[in-house]
Amino acid sequence: MFSKIKTCAIAKDIWEKLTQICEGSDETKENKLTVAQQKFESIKMNDGETMIEFDERFSAVVIELNSLGKEYSNRELALKVMRALPREWDVKTMAMRESKDLNKLELHDLFANLKAYEFELETRSEAPSTSQPTKALAATTTTEQCSPSTSKSADQLNDDVMSLFAKNFEKYLRRSFNPSSPYNNFNKSDKTVLI
Repeated sequence: MFSKIKTCAIAKDIWEKLTQICEGSDETKENKLTVAQQKFESIKMNDGETMIEFDERFSAVVIELNSLGKEYSNRELALKVMRALPREWDVKTMAMRESKDLNKLELHDLFANLKAYEFELETRSEAPSTSQPTKALAATTTTEQCSPSTSKSADQLNDDVMSLFAKNFEKYLRRSFNPSSPYNNFNKSDKTVLI
């Protein structure tokens, strides 16, 4: 490296030469940006990959894009992470979309929340199950441990899950008891008159 800049007389020339060596020409920068955007668009969490490993891989792509002048909003990053997760995470991501303002959700907070959920799932899978209904309920609900970085208590997180459940149950009830609903099993012609 020194051999390439030793002929430069002033600091400005040295800086320009180093910038050109490290960053490349405008065409090189454009190619790097295109490759980095393709990595960002195609990123998915791999089978057997932990959330910590995925966080590192995803963050490396985001840092590379930032260094090339491409920045994404908190919402875009959060949605990209949620879409990159396997189907087993759908319940968790749906609950987070319903309960959190994605515009204000920082990337590190999102990953802290996902890591806490992953830890909870691992803890549950290691604990012996006492009954099948409890096991089925655990698979369909999302509860989280309190993480210091998210500064939410476990009770608040459980409330988020319960509010999502209540909202969906309310929709079910409206459909079930609405006479004009196609989902209603009650048909007026099936009434029997008792004398």
